Amino acid sequence: GLRNPWRFSFDRETGDLWIGDVGQNKWEEVNFAPASSKGGENYGWRIREAAHPFNNDDPKPAVPLIDPIHEYRQGGPLNARSVTGGYVYRGSKIAGLRGWYVFGDYVSGQIWGLQQEGGELTGHVDLTPMLAGEAGKGAVPGLATFAEDSAGELYVMSLSQGTVFRIDPAN
Repeated sequence: GLRNPWRFSFDRETGDLWIGDVGQNKWEEVNFAPASSKGGENYGWRIREAAHPFNNDDPKPAVPLIDPIHEYRQGGPLNARSVTGGYVYRGSKIAGLRGWYVFGDYVSGQIWGLQQEGGELTGHVDLTPMLAGEAGKGAVPGLATFAEDSAGELYVMSLSQGTVFRIDPAN
């Protein structure tokens, strides 16, 4: 299955499950299970890290492996290294983001959005510039978790700064 699921959530409108799963050596992943799932999906850990071979010595499972809906390589110019799962946006302040899954990376502090239809990724966007708060626009160092209020608006928490930021289109 899963290596280190760091935050998962159910879409409050559809009941779909979204999981941010922290990788081991090279890959971070986001997994998706539709509300219609009966459960028992195998997302591949220890045989795979995201959709990439990891440990060929482990026995092959009896059930098929489910590919992540999204993955990203650790490192790069942003130094992204540890996915933090989020929520599907169901607020009203950012109409174009409604229905998108919002998640981030603990190390880089970047925030992204994923759009899916029928379990397939159809859109990917960098949301970091929409960050509101005293620190202004930019990455959230130590991005530990997301939260949503009763209206479906999203917030991000920083362990490094001890701050709560709001994702806001006014910025």
